[in-house]
This record gives sequence, C-alpha cells and structure tokens, in this order.
Amino acid sequence: MRILLIEDDDVLRHVMLKSLEDAGHRVDAASDLAQAGHFWRVQAFDVVLLDLNLPQSDQAQAPMGSGLTVLREARARGDRTPVMVLTARNRTEERIAGLDAGADDYLGKPFDLGEVEARLRALVRRSQGASDMTQVGQLRLDRKNRRVSLGDEPLVLPAREFEVLWELMTPPGRAVNKRALSDKLSDFDAALGDNALEAFISRLRRKLHHSGATIRTLRGIGYLLEEET
Repeated sequence: MRILLIEDDDVLRHVMLKSLEDAGHRVDAASDLAQAGHFWRVQAFDVVLLDLNLPQSDQAQAPMGSGLTVLREARARGDRTPVMVLTARNRTEERIAGLDAGADDYLGKPFDLGEVEARLRALVRRSQGASDMTQVGQLRLDRKNRRVSLGDEPLVLPAREFEVLWELMTPPGRAVNKRALSDKLSDFDAALGDNALEAFISRLRRKLHHSGATIRTLRGIGYLLEEET
C-alpha cells in the first residue's frame, strides 16, 4: 500500500513510519498542515492516517483539530481516499468531528501498531473491492502476510515487483493506468520512469508463465492482469 502518514509527534511518527515500512508499505510522512496538504494534493495514496492536532508549520501552533482542514479540503475536491483519524482516546468530540468531516474510521491513542495495519488493510479492502486473499489462475496473493504463491509453491519476488503485482491484483480484472501505477511506486524525490516500470512488468510476465494468469498491455491505458483463456 501507498500510505500518507500525517502526525506531528516526532517520536510517534518515526515509530509508525518504521513499522509500516518494515511491513512492506510505501509511506510518505507529513508533520504539519502545509506539508500534509501538499503531499495529499500531488500524490495518490491508498489510505491516509491523519492526526487531528496538527501545527500550521514548524514555527506556529494551530488550534486543536486543525487536521480537519486538510481532510475537508480533500473531500471538497472529490478525493475519496480512505482516511483513518488518530485521536486521543478520551476525546469523543474529536472522533465525531473527524467522522463528520469525511473520515472512514478512527483509532484512539495509545494504540497497537498491529491493529493500525489491520485497520488500514480493512479500509483499503472496502474502498477497492478487494480481499486479503486474491487468486487468478494458480497465482495467489496473500495481502495480510505479503506472500505470493503459484499453486502450492511460494513465489519470491523483489519488493518492487511485489508492489506492481499488488496493484494489478487490487482487485484483479481491473485496468490499471500506467501513470497512476508509476506514481504509486515513485518517491517524491525519485520518479519511476516508464522504462523501469516496463522492466518490472516484463520480469513479472516471465515469472507468471504457465501460472494461468497473464498481464495484458492496454495501449494508451495501462495494464490488466487476467486469467488466461
């Protein structure tokens, strides 16, 4: 998953960032309102983790609940990315305000990092019509455990190839725009070029040979993973 983490507490942000990256996700982290708004406008994400108590900048503190601003702006421009709000456990008014502003779920602090990832997976499943286990032909993707198998045999993929396959199978049978796929796999300081993406697709095609699944190129659109007929 491509995750936007918006949290102003340096220690908590770094702990969450490491936990999510160790689980294999691509995470962009923002610490204030301006940075969060910029990241969310210029990059597509699968899900957003949003702390409501954000400063306007490193120098000026904003009032409690300023994270609602970036959430409302996203919803106003038609962005339907799933959002999980992080709140103080005893602040019911924060949870209500976040849900009313367009959040899809909330989690009170302190929280278990395993629960964070599980809830994020659930949000993405609901928004993208996917499940933890997806199969095309003999190709099976286990999102929960980040495993791929062909029949009963594990298929070990480098991280980037796994990410490409994840996008193509979330859910399968869906045309994936080439530019959107490149953006999902790019960092802010290093874009994934067309040649690199095509190289990942080419290597995946070879590894999926005789799997019953194939990656089809849709000219002018992108890619489609489907069952061979």
